[in-house]
Amino acid sequence: MNRYERTPEPAGEAEVEFLDGEYRVRKPGAYVRCAVTGEPIPLEDLRYWNVDLQEPYAGPHAKLMKLGVKKPD
Repeated sequence: MNRYERTPEPAGEAEVEFLDGEYRVRKPGAYVRCAVTGEPIPLEDLRYWNVDLQEPYAGPHAKLMKLGVKKPD
């Protein structure tokens, strides 16, 4: 299989172990849920997570919300 071929992914939620700089899929699926907003994050778009809390985030804004940082007005 080359990098452009993809096997069909299950449509359900994946179970993922978050590591430093990468993640390991424990149970195949198409997405994980953001720990702050609850929105589904496709695995190919997953860029933000917390290793210690084992939580995924939809984007930098969700991570900042988790840390209690508010957006400037």
